[in-house]
Amino acid sequence: MDDLTVKVEQSIRAEKLFTQKDSIVVAVSGGSDSVALLHVLFLLSEVWQWKLVVAHVNHRFRGEESDREAEYVSRLSKDWGLACETVFIDVPAYIEESGMNSQSAAREKRYEFLHQVAEKYGASHIALAHHADDQAETVLMRLIRGAGLAGLSGMQIIRREKNVELVRPFLRIYKTEVLAHCELHGLVYYEDSSNRDTKYFRNRIRLEIMPYLERFNDRLPESLNRTAEIAAIEDEYMEAEGAKLLEEHVTQTAGKFHFSRSWFSSLHIALQRRLIKLILSCLGGGTDIDFSKVEQVRGHVLHVSRSNMRIDVTGQILLTTEYDTAHLHTMVLPQGPYAYSVITGTREVAIPEAGSVITLEWERAGHPERHLDRKPRRNELWLDAEEIAYPLCIRNRRQGDRISIFGLNGSKKVKDIFIDDKVPRGQREQTPIVADHEGRILWIAGFRRSAHALVTPKTRSILYMKLTQLMTD
Repeated sequence: MDDLTVKVEQSIRAEKLFTQKDSIVVAVSGGSDSVALLHVLFLLSEVWQWKLVVAHVNHRFRGEESDREAEYVSRLSKDWGLACETVFIDVPAYIEESGMNSQSAAREKRYEFLHQVAEKYGASHIALAHHADDQAETVLMRLIRGAGLAGLSGMQIIRREKNVELVRPFLRIYKTEVLAHCELHGLVYYEDSSNRDTKYFRNRIRLEIMPYLERFNDRLPESLNRTAEIAAIEDEYMEAEGAKLLEEHVTQTAGKFHFSRSWFSSLHIALQRRLIKLILSCLGGGTDIDFSKVEQVRGHVLHVSRSNMRIDVTGQILLTTEYDTAHLHTMVLPQGPYAYSVITGTREVAIPEAGSVITLEWERAGHPERHLDRKPRRNELWLDAEEIAYPLCIRNRRQGDRISIFGLNGSKKVKDIFIDDKVPRGQREQTPIVADHEGRILWIAGFRRSAHALVTPKTRSILYMKLTQLMTD
């Protein structure tokens, strides 16, 4: 075995990345990193008795170039006797539907597909080709944008997601080692032309900022990787200390968290922030938990003297203060299924079960093209009003609900969309779903629109809908 393969196997043993006879989905784009990763795992699979499955995503960003890469990955897999799953995803359409930037949208669809392949083959692991230079870029990006210990920890070499281990066997390997392996073994790979496009932040980091900073530290990637290792260990310690405080000093009753404000004020500011973040996470704050939200809660707990003060933290989580006690809890909403019929001309539908209101505006299109250029927001929806079967129904989810979405052929379970977006279980049952009289889901309000009733240049009548969250007692 060559040096890289030996080094990777040592990492696999030391970090317990894989075990004998594992089924592993290997994400292969056709670039040098993923081709080298597949080759190394292929070489090791004879001894480790792994079952490897290749997964390739054609994002259709680069036309014929993307198609050539897909054909190459399929041919390479066949030559090596490996199963290969390829999906063609219309990411530009999904960007328009979701409002995400191109890289975030591509990443979401890529991971969604990888998990689908893992489920199909009963795989326990997904192998990704991120290497140490990628880690350095990630840490620097997060530092520039502002990050705490968790952010500066960068990518983890192994982490669990949806009952599958996401593994990065190359995370301690540098790009020069990867390229040397490809050259040594005569591995063919493709260069993604978009990697040279500096409109993407990561590319500017790699092509412009890193080379500039290396004038001051010629071992900058190693330094940033060391920073990530230090931050990860210290973040792990702070998380454990926060969990200890949560268990010993915070009372939990019926989904509410209570603690003494005077006790809280005696804590070090780092522990105050960590504790609040933990509580918000327990309450299902998900990706809404950022520094500003944590500081908002911390500031009110410490400095607002008025009793019975209440603030809306994330749209579903409330902070209530009563004298020396602070309460963090989710909104209390009416329970059970709901359904509201919406006839043509309806202007507003109150949904107490979701703590929200949906407003509707019906208008002649006039110039429908102006709606085509709108940057979509998750709480707004424009529909071709003549492509809908009335009356509409605004309801909560039902078992087996599916929605036709951009970027993938066919439909997807509403349940899976909630899981992918890390929506707390309680919120899944409350979220309004807009369906037409034929049962087609048009909108998971606040999350995803369907591919039905799109506004086009030929649209003559438009229905505009907006979701507004309300404060609920």
